Amino acid sequence: MDRLVIQGGVPLLGRVAISGAKNAALPCIAAALLTAEPVQLRHLPAVSDIRTMIRVLQALGCAAESQKDEAGFDMSVQLTAASLDTGELRAPYDLVKTMRASILVLGPLLARFGRASVSLPGGCAIGARPVNLHLEALERMGAQMTIDKGYVEARVPVGRLRGIDHAFTKVSVGATENILMAATLADGTTTLRNAAQEPEVGDLAIMLQAMGAQIEGINTPTLTIRGVERLGGCEHAVIPDRIEAGTFLCAVAAACGDVVLERVEPDQIRSVIDLLERCGCVFTERQGAEGRHLRIQRECGQKLRAKDIATAPYPGFPTDLQAQVMAVMTQATGISVIRETIFENRFQHAMELERLGANLRIDGGTAIVAGPCPLTGCTVMATDLRASATLVIAGLVAQGETTVDRIYHLDRGYAGLEQKLKSLGARVERVGGGKV
Repeated sequence: MDRLVIQGGVPLLGRVAISGAKNAALPCIAAALLTAEPVQLRHLPAVSDIRTMIRVLQALGCAAESQKDEAGFDMSVQLTAASLDTGELRAPYDLVKTMRASILVLGPLLARFGRASVSLPGGCAIGARPVNLHLEALERMGAQMTIDKGYVEARVPVGRLRGIDHAFTKVSVGATENILMAATLADGTTTLRNAAQEPEVGDLAIMLQAMGAQIEGINTPTLTIRGVERLGGCEHAVIPDRIEAGTFLCAVAAACGDVVLERVEPDQIRSVIDLLERCGCVFTERQGAEGRHLRIQRECGQKLRAKDIATAPYPGFPTDLQAQVMAVMTQATGISVIRETIFENRFQHAMELERLGANLRIDGGTAIVAGPCPLTGCTVMATDLRASATLVIAGLVAQGETTVDRIYHLDRGYAGLEQKLKSLGARVERVGGGKV
């Protein structure tokens, strides 16, 4: 099993290009099931979750051709769902178990074919992420659902899904995306209220519009979708990964340095920029030839100020960056109170940070971090995707050698993180049985 070995205490200097957003690419891949025409997706991150999602579509009968870019961090894929076996539309457990986003094939399959069999999904063990919000809305649209031997067995008994006026009881990115896709081919008009406003949802909606979908209210909490008879193919480049960008910002804030992020959308990580700016980091934004650039500076020896945070749905502070910010706060002067409001089990990285020397306490959904605290390298174990990145950041700060085990979590969401860090001067090596 692979692990990362990090020699800490080195500032990060240089430039790094941000890959495409994994959380935007996954629903865009699922959306290819809505048409028999080819769908060309560009700027997908070359990570294991993307490869798994492509394999899910191939298991359903979709043709896929992919190619990595020159650097090897991003990829393009052409998906053609023209020859699916409509008698066996089954997303198998051995693929779905590793990734919750695979439930996103349910809406497109029901919308286009009126039937689907999808294994209940797996993924990071960060708390309950039930699929009931997906199923409730699809049932209101006319689907019949049963759970049989771990599979969601779904059918539309007559005709097509029908448009509904639906308010989600809780903001859910995945449920918004699934029902958004299903509604594009439904009879009539669907209105989704309390819809997730994350940029990844907006990116999916823009792709669906390019396929011929009629959608209003993009990037607002109310989406209106007028169903059409059919959708066509398209070409689409997914947005930059705001979580990867935020992870690099946290790495520089914690370890100090001067780094320019290329191909980034600062407005999509404004809550993170504002927080780190209040902590003492300096930011500069400008427009580059191939997208916007964001520079972060923190001089070595400069004190960071501890700040409180609370996670919230977009445009609030993202739960996917809560762990990384905790690593930053171990180096800040004062007490930081971190409240996790999205998932109830997302402080598993805290014990590993304590092994490195962090001074913190967990009280239910709240973490209290006291700093600055010197960290000392040791062996730590990653428990989920974002915890992996957190331990890497802590290793960049710690004196001596830090070994991060079980980095297959990291490979699910970050394309070549260690190579990108090495390009910034970090002393980090992957050892073990080869990249996933």
